[in-house]
Amino acid sequence: MEVWRLAAAALTVLPLVGPSGGPSSPTPVVPCPYASTPTIPPTPPSPERDPAAPVVGGERMATTGLAVPDGAAAPPTLSAMSWVVADLDTGEVLGACAPHLRRRPASVQKLLLAATVLPKLDPNQVVEATPADLDLPADSSMVGLIVGGHYPVSALWYGLLLESGNDAANTLARVGGGDGGVPATIAAMNAEAHRLGADDTHAVTPSGYDGPDQFTSAYDLALIARENFARPAFLQYDTALTFQWPAQPPKDPKGFQIQNENKLLTEYPGAIGGKTGFTDEARHTYVGAARRGDRRLVVTIMGAEVVPARAWKQGTTLLDWGFARPAGSSVGHLVTPEEAEALHNPPPSAVAVASAAAAPAGTRPPSATRAPSGTTLALGGAGIVLIAGAGVVFVRARRRYGVSSAGGR
Repeated sequence: MEVWRLAAAALTVLPLVGPSGGPSSPTPVVPCPYASTPTIPPTPPSPERDPAAPVVGGERMATTGLAVPDGAAAPPTLSAMSWVVADLDTGEVLGACAPHLRRRPASVQKLLLAATVLPKLDPNQVVEATPADLDLPADSSMVGLIVGGHYPVSALWYGLLLESGNDAANTLARVGGGDGGVPATIAAMNAEAHRLGADDTHAVTPSGYDGPDQFTSAYDLALIARENFARPAFLQYDTALTFQWPAQPPKDPKGFQIQNENKLLTEYPGAIGGKTGFTDEARHTYVGAARRGDRRLVVTIMGAEVVPARAWKQGTTLLDWGFARPAGSSVGHLVTPEEAEALHNPPPSAVAVASAAAAPAGTRPPSATRAPSGTTLALGGAGIVLIAGAGVVFVRARRRYGVSSAGGR
């Protein structure tokens, strides 16, 4: 039965059956506290979510409105279209607004690039910048690479995370993709998102510069941030306040200093990093994290304007609200890669397993190794309900599905 204990611990999907066995009642949508904003250019519509698809993170993560613990104080009023506050260590989602709403990521997508490529590259490797690395639109943010210049990979990470350089993103993606170059890295970024359970995410550029069909969600950004904040090398680059950009004589004989654009690091006690982002189509996006006592929280914001404050400042109000919530009060959880794997590849039906176990050796049908056609899985707070034809099997979980010690998080 070990496979079923794992499945009960791992799968978090929208229940398809209610307590009486009939269809579950839809939960009313509670609007998020939203600040009025000035007129802005229209942004690309968010793709509608497939209602039949599993809801990663728990049934309350399916909402297009507000999800907060019962009895919790109202969260702050923001201009963000979606947001999540979560515990980096336990994975508890403390509150959310439209957590799976898919929108353009802007430069917070560089966090997915880091999660994908940082473990692959030697920080001491020296890379020569090419014309393709700098082939960017005029309004693209760049740290200042020079064609023919030579840069350690470590410098490129500082350029990516402090100055949000799209030229650094292109260079890291090209080198990280090996013979496949940038396209190989983009494919790897999408594979990494899938591995993490970030199923709302689809990357088409390594930097987050707007591209057709490029989306992520506030929930997915929390998953990606959790992966990065578990890596000391990422923290080293992401939390540096300044960095001396290497000289490239004769064109740049002295180099120059770059500064970290994330104001959280200097303005919020306990800040441990994050990333800013903006494009016309994404509007303001933000990821920030902080420590208070033995708790580390992350906030992710999408589709914000600079009212009532800049996105990082709106993030501080959410962090304050999250730290005021007691540990254990949650509305969902950040899945682990192991849970995501079980969600993407559900185990065979318990009915099929039982039938296979009862069959004489050598006579077990091939269908016993996979879920029968029409099998539906739904997860409640205590386990999995499987419906296979007329048979119903209930399997209890031994541990909370939302907490895992994998990776020391």
